[in-house]
Amino acid sequence: MADKVVADRYRLERRIATGGMAEVWAARDLELERPVALKLLGPEADPVRFTREAHAAAALSHPNVTQLFDYGAWEGRPYMVLELLPGGTLEDRLRDGRPLPDAETERIARDVAAGLAHAHNRGLVHRDLKPANVLFDADGRAKIADFGIARMGGAGTLTEAGTMLGTAAYISPEQAAGEPATAASDVYSFGVILFRMLTGRLPFEAKEPLDLVAMHRNVPPPPVATLRRDAPTQLARIADAALAKNPHARPPDGSALTAALGGPPPTTEAATAILPRPAAPTAVTGVTAPPRRPVRIRSERLAALLLGLLVAAGAGLAVAFLGHGSSSPTTSVSTTHRRTTHSTTTRSTSTQTSTSTSSTSTSTTRTTLTTTRPTTSRRTTTRSTTQPTSTTTAKPTIATTTTTVGTTTDTVPIP
Repeated sequence: MADKVVADRYRLERRIATGGMAEVWAARDLELERPVALKLLGPEADPVRFTREAHAAAALSHPNVTQLFDYGAWEGRPYMVLELLPGGTLEDRLRDGRPLPDAETERIARDVAAGLAHAHNRGLVHRDLKPANVLFDADGRAKIADFGIARMGGAGTLTEAGTMLGTAAYISPEQAAGEPATAASDVYSFGVILFRMLTGRLPFEAKEPLDLVAMHRNVPPPPVATLRRDAPTQLARIADAALAKNPHARPPDGSALTAALGGPPPTTEAATAILPRPAAPTAVTGVTAPPRRPVRIRSERLAALLLGLLVAAGAGLAVAFLGHGSSSPTTSVSTTHRRTTHSTTTRSTSTQTSTSTSSTSTSTTRTTLTTTRPTTSRRTTTRSTTQPTSTTTAKPTIATTTTTVGTTTDTVPIP
């Protein structure tokens, strides 16, 4: 089949692996000009399981999970196109039966735990985690592959009654008992892989797969320290905890493994955020003091003021006319307002002329208008000027006249 072109796009170059379920080829994507891995369903394989694997791979996108590029059918055979990982498998590195270097073991453990955390956070359980399903890219990064028997949350299983799925050497006790697999089941399989990387051997060994299954179900695993005393303490503790028979006694999922290994927490894709529309720029202006209110004189007060001035002027003329011959004329004008006050001052000047028989007094009145700004206090201005005048004639008495207009009162006493 080499050099054949699948779906008019992928040219097969060489066969990588062959199994009962599928055959894997190194191929060339003729449209994107890149190397890929093409997995072609075997003639006798279950297409449901193959489709399940494609859907599981399409649901994941993580640096430690094999990436799915394409899915389709060619000549009646379903196929998947995956990223080509040229670094081989973890099984290849463990085949000689010796422990891996501790630094390499820790790095691989963190990569696998991160990939599991990503799958578990999306409700997907691998159910067949083993070294043959851990592949490496050109940079040595470990990636989980082959989700063929994976179970997604809420989906039915591919396990018939009494049938166990998963490789016997890495199967969890609950799977061995025919119970549903959970994220803790993947943690158990991770513990077997970590145990083998630290010690170079499996926790249980037997010639028959069914014997292995029974040992995983019933026999306690040996602690890592009994096989390798110089193993890193933290890695040994994680392996021992992951191999607990009771699922509730293990780290619950891949996120717990990542935290125990000191790796970063698993990342999740953030939902698309709708940013609010930016507000229109607001001009910053200086604080301006409110304009001063102009001094306003109400019309009724102005009328009262003018009337008061007229009365005062008339009174002054009356004083000048009637005060002829008086001895001590006194003029007092007082104007009082609330809030707005206008003061009117009447200054009276008397000129005296004396003779032996009569006395003539001439009084000249000058009126000055003074306007002040509005205040909140009362102001009363009364200026009185009195000049004595001597006379030898009788003084007529004239009654005091009082005139009140509005709120202005002018009083002119005339002797």
